[in-house]
Amino acid sequence: MISVVVLTLNEAANLPRCLASIAWSDDVVVLDSGSTDATVEIAQARGARVITRPFDSFAGQRNHAMEHAQFKHSWVLHLDADEVVTEVLREELLAIACAASTRFPVFRVPSRIIFMEQWLKHAGMYPAYQVRFGRADALRFIDHGHGQREVQPPEQVGTLVHPLDHYNFSKGINDWFARHLRYAEHEARQMLAERAQPLRIGDMLSMDATIRRRGLKRIAARLPMRATLRFLYSYVLRRGFLDGIAGLQYARMLAIYQQFIDFNIQQSTASRDHAGTDASTRETRNT
Repeated sequence: MISVVVLTLNEAANLPRCLASIAWSDDVVVLDSGSTDATVEIAQARGARVITRPFDSFAGQRNHAMEHAQFKHSWVLHLDADEVVTEVLREELLAIACAASTRFPVFRVPSRIIFMEQWLKHAGMYPAYQVRFGRADALRFIDHGHGQREVQPPEQVGTLVHPLDHYNFSKGINDWFARHLRYAEHEARQMLAERAQPLRIGDMLSMDATIRRRGLKRIAARLPMRATLRFLYSYVLRRGFLDGIAGLQYARMLAIYQQFIDFNIQQSTASRDHAGTDASTRETRNT
């Protein structure tokens, strides 16, 4: 069988749906960051073990669970409370966990964004992957942007076929923007780091979708008019227009999110330049 970790913070609205989708697991651990709503009570009522830890980062939370949860099983799945495991994904996970051997210690899981009661097949950049499933002794994370990334090199990472359903807008549009305002600072730091990395043309031609996506992000970090380009990428190149009004709305929201990131980049660059000017001025005065 499989142990499951669910990260929560005030997720009373989402948690019942998430827990219902993993009722097949006899070892569910809810790692809560200090909820003030009924999240903990809901988790306990559904038979989940609850661990409380102040949030520092997604990687920090997930690694804490891996190191302290004392799982019953040797395979672990990580979820957020607004995610749902579909029946076909459950069967794929169980097949791997029950196999006598497997080539990979960890696996990428695709995710379908659900917005305005529909799957954003195009504008949502499907399939977008995150490593969320693996052996308990191997599944560890490092911080990357506002999220996390696996520690294994690409050749040690498998890819699942069936996706999670991600109800990213279950708390409303205002909540989505509020979260992405917070994420923008982390993404700005990551984008500045991407600019410092060399461009590798081979990444653009890779058969691995995750490697291609990361290579594109390094190029995008160097381009002007990123908000406009992000809209065009989502709505035109990824054919988000086929998702109807939902695709248009989501592409516009991604462009606004990019503006949040760019504003943080401008602030960070201005602060760094100002600090450099002050240091130069002090040095001049001391000579």
